[in-house]
Amino acid sequence: MAETARLKRSPATKRVSEALSTLHSLNVPREQQNERSALTLLALSGMLGITEMMDYFQKHFGKKYAPNTRETVRRFTVHQFVQMGLVLANPDEPGRPINSPDNRYQVAPTLLKLAREHGSPSWDESVKGFVNSAEAPRRLEPRERTMELIPVRLPDGAELKLTAGGQNELVKRIVEEFCPRFTPGGVLVYVGDTGTKRRQGGLVFVTGFLTRRAMMKYLSEIAWETEVWIAEAPSHIIHFNGERFLGPYE
Repeated sequence: MAETARLKRSPATKRVSEALSTLHSLNVPREQQNERSALTLLALSGMLGITEMMDYFQKHFGKKYAPNTRETVRRFTVHQFVQMGLVLANPDEPGRPINSPDNRYQVAPTLLKLAREHGSPSWDESVKGFVNSAEAPRRLEPRERTMELIPVRLPDGAELKLTAGGQNELVKRIVEEFCPRFTPGGVLVYVGDTGTKRRQGGLVFVTGFLTRRAMMKYLSEIAWETEVWIAEAPSHIIHFNGERFLGPYE
């Protein structure tokens, strides 16, 4: 029985070994020459998200990772593979935000072609050509990455750019639409911690949302005596009770 199980696992074990050999031949950093990285490389012949990759590991190679190791796969294998040019991030939609739950990854076509030659008479020459090519791994050296950025016009006319996704679209709306309407001089003031000195005139606490639907999700958590601003209705503000409207409480 044990011998039969071993024989059934052998094709998968061979594929993992070949993937490890490929990574070694490409001189990737030692931190990415491990079983996790080999499984990731094998899984990404298709286009998958991190959770889908982990499901693939279990289904095809019998390797089960705990759900809380998802970030380990992303941060210590996929991220490095993307940086080295071995894996493409969101080839179906390059503008997808970096923190999107819909992020997808796929092995680079040139690497896929190389991997299919593993064990062939031309393997050594193919690896040499790949490493010497413009698309070869760069040992995690910093390199320019083209990504979608959100331009934000500050009240003083200066411009800065934020990465797409997350709360940055809301930050843009707050800076460009809320500040000029509701804050003196178009300056938004916030408190970072309890050690922050209070400015003359006191503090006003404002919670921003892109939509009313988004506000409803957190309605029970909004504190009394604070303000709420919704980007889809930029000319209005909601005051949560109290004696004063858009004013500090001493």
